[in-house]
Amino acid sequence: MKRYTIDPITRLEGHGKIEIFTNDDGDVENVYFQVPELRGFEKFVEGRPVEEVPQIVTKICGVCPGCHHMASGKAVDGVFGVKPTSAAKKIRELFFMAHYVHSHIAHFYALAAPDFVVGPTADTAVRNVLGVIGKVGVEIGTEVLKQRRIAQEIQALLAGHQTHVMLNIPGGVRKGLNEEQRKDIEVKAKGFVEFAKFSLKIFEDVVLGNKTYVDIILNGPYILNLYSMGLVDENNKVNFYDGKVRVVDQEGKEHCKYAPNDYREFVAERVEPWTYLKFPYLKKVGWKGFVEGKDSGVYHATPLSRLNASDGMATPLAQAEFDKMYKTLGGKPVHNTLAMHWARLVELLYSAEHCLELIQDPEITSKDLRAKLGDIPGEGVGIVEAQRGTLTHHYWTDKKGIVTKANIIVGTTNNNAAITMSIKKAAQGLIKKGVTVDQGILNMVEMAFRAYDPCFSCATHSLPGQMPLIVNFRNMNGNILKTVALI
Repeated sequence: MKRYTIDPITRLEGHGKIEIFTNDDGDVENVYFQVPELRGFEKFVEGRPVEEVPQIVTKICGVCPGCHHMASGKAVDGVFGVKPTSAAKKIRELFFMAHYVHSHIAHFYALAAPDFVVGPTADTAVRNVLGVIGKVGVEIGTEVLKQRRIAQEIQALLAGHQTHVMLNIPGGVRKGLNEEQRKDIEVKAKGFVEFAKFSLKIFEDVVLGNKTYVDIILNGPYILNLYSMGLVDENNKVNFYDGKVRVVDQEGKEHCKYAPNDYREFVAERVEPWTYLKFPYLKKVGWKGFVEGKDSGVYHATPLSRLNASDGMATPLAQAEFDKMYKTLGGKPVHNTLAMHWARLVELLYSAEHCLELIQDPEITSKDLRAKLGDIPGEGVGIVEAQRGTLTHHYWTDKKGIVTKANIIVGTTNNNAAITMSIKKAAQGLIKKGVTVDQGILNMVEMAFRAYDPCFSCATHSLPGQMPLIVNFRNMNGNILKTVALI
């Protein structure tokens, strides 16, 4: 028995490690994907006025605060029995599309691109964002930073800050836009569309134009046959902010479609003793373990899953790229894990197009920004599509609107079982007798989780009793004064 440890795993939000165990013949027997950290926001919000929660939950993660703010805002709307005005809803969506633009750009260029632009087995010293800039040129690198900055500026304009978001209030938003601001954002949104088209062209030239990379995508150990989940509108088109959650099976047939308030009828959660992450699964299929196929309740909720679960995109340029992707990959649905990177760029284009649609809507400068609240607060559920998957916030309150209980299922939690399985499958396909396990091979194992763009800061909500939580109290000199271990 031999053990390989990847610690820490890289190019993700949060902390994690991978333990790979091989037998005497050199073949992989088991792989453990562990996240040794805990976030406690479901407990932090208890006892707080529910209208404060959309601001509190932005601190869960510095990468996807806007997603938590949006899901939380919708859950608070539900608590008060109110729907935001049409103008308020459009301003929320405008913020959310800018949030998507900056996040998808960051993942493709800084986290994913080093594996393809620089190369999956390149030296670690150059397999990073600086190595990417060295390959594509400083001008492109500058444009990447510029477009992300602009997207962040739009978020800050609408919400007071791009990270510590203060936009949503029950039934609406805090402030609107004037015509001068609208015109400025319109110019910027047109720039987003052009940059998204440019990014897709880079993917076509660098990735699809390289036969080795295409072979890795199509024939490598990166295929997982699971159910696909995503939020869709009334026409079953991809929608990030509103709609119903749709799940399709491995052949693309609809398994279920449910409104946010009904999520507990379709999704259940379980824990394992070796990780802080929970494992959601399809309730009506059941948990059969970490296995593929229709009899397993494991699903994934990723950019590729969203496209698999939909009937297309709601904007024309993104729809054309949607059609191109599925035609190139042999039809819909697609179960090639690394195709998530392509799907993410299709979503980038959709986000840019929808951002432009929203800012060109005359209602976006309306002053009708808040609806009248209901009388007695109660219970509310909000679901949006975070960049990393379907995000659910569920709050229970007393009659004074004080939170008594909260449940949060984030995108990476939805994908936890799938990520674990993808890592194991990649390790088993790459590490065999006679193979020298070097940093290049281990990076290709990491590529299996990196495609999910995981955010472990968001996802760690379970505290299994069998995993120790050790807290060290130190003085100003760093000396340990006391150690508390919760076993």
